[in-house]
Amino acid sequence: MAWVYLLAAGLFEIGFAVGLKASHGLSRPVPSLIMLACLGTSLWLLALAMRTLSLGTAYAIWTGIGSVGAVLFGMFLAGEGFSPGRLACVLLILAGVAGLKLLEG
Repeated sequence: MAWVYLLAAGLFEIGFAVGLKASHGLSRPVPSLIMLACLGTSLWLLALAMRTLSLGTAYAIWTGIGSVGAVLFGMFLAGEGFSPGRLACVLLILAGVAGLKLLEG
């Protein structure tokens, strides 16, 4: 169940990053509240996952999911530019996350 919590925490981390961008420096109330809700939910789920998973693995995977999601959102939905090099970097992050999952003891 810890891996489910961690995956959900990572997805809410993406929501946090997208909401932070949409809040325009916390100047828009609704996106700011959504961002805070995503952040709180993400941290709560991460804490649940860390009851079982090691700190290093859980934190690295959580930030990896958030990073990859934010980059992909930016590239494909926010018009931040797509390039093969950026996609290759995303794949490297995913490889690291997968490696940590496979090597978790």
